[in-house]
Amino acid sequence: MEARGFRDTYTKIQKTGAVLLGVSPDTSQAQKKFAQKFDLPFTLLADADKKVAEAFGVMKEKNMYGKKVWGVARTTFIIGPDGKIQHIFEKVKPDGHAEEVLAYLKESAAR
Repeated sequence: MEARGFRDTYTKIQKTGAVLLGVSPDTSQAQKKFAQKFDLPFTLLADADKKVAEAFGVMKEKNMYGKKVWGVARTTFIIGPDGKIQHIFEKVKPDGHAEEVLAYLKESAAR
């Protein structure tokens, strides 16, 4: 749902000057299959060893069907042209998130 939202707003996001990248703990093979299945126009980065997730502090204890598990918390980072984190969207809900990010990028570009 989230990836499709970003696919559908991709052109508008590009117009803000932003570069869209997706990162997940899947393998590059799994991501390639996923990108093809949903016709994603943006790059997906594989983080199978979870080093990026750990570096960005998104490895969290989660509750899955009443059981505590350790996993990646759905998070979006806006990184500015200077390479510094400009904004963090935490506890992302997949439905409507791409539009939320697009609104932030448009507002940011207008400043």
